[in-house]
Amino acid sequence: MKALRFGAPIFAVLLVLAACSSAGSPSAGAGGSTAESAGASAAAGAKVCDGETSGHLKRVCDAGKLVAFTDPAYPPQSSLNEATGDYEGFDIDVTNEIAARLGVTVEFTTPAFDAVVAGDWAGRWDMAVGSVTVTEDRKEILDFTVPYYFTPAQMATFEDSDIQSIADFAGKTACVGAATTYLDWIEGSLTLTAEAGEVSDPPAGLVSTTLPTDIDCADAWASGRTEFEGWISSITTVEGAIADDYAIRKVGDPIFFEPLAVCFDKAAEDGASLVDAVNQIVQDMHADGTLTAMSEKWYNGIDLTTN
Repeated sequence: MKALRFGAPIFAVLLVLAACSSAGSPSAGAGGSTAESAGASAAAGAKVCDGETSGHLKRVCDAGKLVAFTDPAYPPQSSLNEATGDYEGFDIDVTNEIAARLGVTVEFTTPAFDAVVAGDWAGRWDMAVGSVTVTEDRKEILDFTVPYYFTPAQMATFEDSDIQSIADFAGKTACVGAATTYLDWIEGSLTLTAEAGEVSDPPAGLVSTTLPTDIDCADAWASGRTEFEGWISSITTVEGAIADDYAIRKVGDPIFFEPLAVCFDKAAEDGASLVDAVNQIVQDMHADGTLTAMSEKWYNGIDLTTN
């Protein structure tokens, strides 16, 4: 997987956001060395599972493994390295670090994203570190940690399109991943939490078409399909597609900013114990610079862990 090459305008936007945010995690050098040292420190120290546990946390500790959702078609957050057979990416690193601090291993599972955000997991997996956006609607059926990073939602089109601004998408069709906040935005049902900030309105008459995951939209264009003029995804995924030589270009500024958090099934029996433990781990990873270093490693030196 290639590292992302953020364009100058977006890089400037992210720098302004970082400058305007409240004090966050300490900065770390690019390449993930701080994350690796912090992870090594956590692995060497006391694990959560070494102490007294109960409920869902105890079940995970007793099993010695954490079953976690990932989307392997969502680089650079998560993808399958065909050469090694291993998953890799920002979300993968975060998941592995959480498991290390718990004192267990990770077993990744890859159900459809809409099954994750629908809730009622029936114990098939313990948590999702899948760049899941926190919304008021989702909070009714899912429990969330504090956000572990934030990303801009970006509109894009194919290179030969006449579209030059977000307003030009009026009356057009945009492709989005199924059950995503991008679909909610088009349909006018997006309920982001207050920490996300302001959200722009979609162009009049913009309609959606959905594919299983975000990158499928870019793949559809690459295969010659032109029944939709727009694509909405995380800017990290859009920039990744551009870096991988997809004939795509960004259009306009980000339409909103997403707080992304680890999520859990509210219906899980006695689930608060695991939620609380992982929430504390995420806060610790913010405080010790682990998340910052992981972000800089996967996003070409950019820290997306504060908004």
